[in-house]
Amino acid sequence: MSGTDVRKAIAQAHHEEWARVVAALTRRFGDLDIAEESAAEAFAIAVERWPADGIPPNPGAWLTTTANRKAIDRIRRENKRGGKHEEALLLSDDDPPEPLGAIDDERLRLIFACCHPALAMPSRVALTLRMVGGLTVPEIARAFLVQEATTGQRITRAKAKIKAAHIPYRVPSPEDLPARVSGVLAVLFLVFNEGYLATGPDTDPVRHDLTAEAIRLTRLIRDLLPEDGEVGGLLALMLLTEARRTTRVSPSGELIPLDQQDRGAWDAALIAEGHRLVRERLASGVAPGRYQILAAISAVHTWARDVRDTDWSQVVALYDQLVRLDSSPIVVLNRAIAVAELDGPEVALAAVDRLEDTLAGYHAFHAARADLLRRLGRSRDARAAYDSAIELAGNTAETAYLTRRRDQLG
Repeated sequence: MSGTDVRKAIAQAHHEEWARVVAALTRRFGDLDIAEESAAEAFAIAVERWPADGIPPNPGAWLTTTANRKAIDRIRRENKRGGKHEEALLLSDDDPPEPLGAIDDERLRLIFACCHPALAMPSRVALTLRMVGGLTVPEIARAFLVQEATTGQRITRAKAKIKAAHIPYRVPSPEDLPARVSGVLAVLFLVFNEGYLATGPDTDPVRHDLTAEAIRLTRLIRDLLPEDGEVGGLLALMLLTEARRTTRVSPSGELIPLDQQDRGAWDAALIAEGHRLVRERLASGVAPGRYQILAAISAVHTWARDVRDTDWSQVVALYDQLVRLDSSPIVVLNRAIAVAELDGPEVALAAVDRLEDTLAGYHAFHAARADLLRRLGRSRDARAAYDSAIELAGNTAETAYLTRRRDQLG
């Protein structure tokens, strides 16, 4: 087996086994730091040994055993943990499983456990993305548009709060779910987004493993909370986005924007399911939340058989509704992009320029601005904006697209 195949196998194992290994160690040792650090050591050893020794017959069991040994070694070295040394020696894999409670999926249970309402929302989401989603600190920082140091501090504070407040790792009861679901949805949304358009240069531009897992877990939550409109809205949004996945990157590895995608190659079954979920939420008569509005916007785009048939007035109206719920700079930026199709690039550019102070480090801000400047015939300014977008973009497919657009300028 080639080195590339081994690396792919390790990456796949990381995605599939990370949450299970961390959850198992957290239950055994009652310490999130030990669980996460020991799991990380196990995967580091896999990276070192598997290329030479070959992939073990049961990668998950190998990783769990290795992580468990590393945890015991760590506890032995830390005298301040007192009696945990003897406790660790008594632990074995034949411990009786704890009750499943409301959730019988290991990864989802760990997400709900980490999304404890005692933690601040940014901290609980960052912690869960790191422990369960398996995202790196740089990936999480890019998702939040903050510095890596800030993300690291959030994760550290969350772990410290769990220890100080004696928050247990336990199976959430049905009564726990509503108080935690908003954080869980935020985690799954960010995991899906990382798969939809990976932020790092060292990964595939589109990561189907992440989008598929986010959809799977969101379906499970909808089974648990069928009346929660935001759960249905997020699932619809994911399905309508996933339906376009195979048309988003060209064979040469370049990002294909929405208006240039082959709509005949979109997944009709996923689109039909997503549209049905959107209609259900509209028929409920309940004021929609953020994910439901985003799903409705995606439904307008995927309903049009040709980009020229897109109802931009409806898209802008939905964004107006969304801004009243979430006036974040990214939402305002996306609204401005829609406004360009309705009122022209000059009006949109004025709105985009007002966001420079808050989005100067965000590549999509510069990419949107470059496109508007290009449409206005301001080639020199457009080139500078493309340069900024290329410098900040991490996704290889997006970088290739932006580079070609810049080089096409007169």
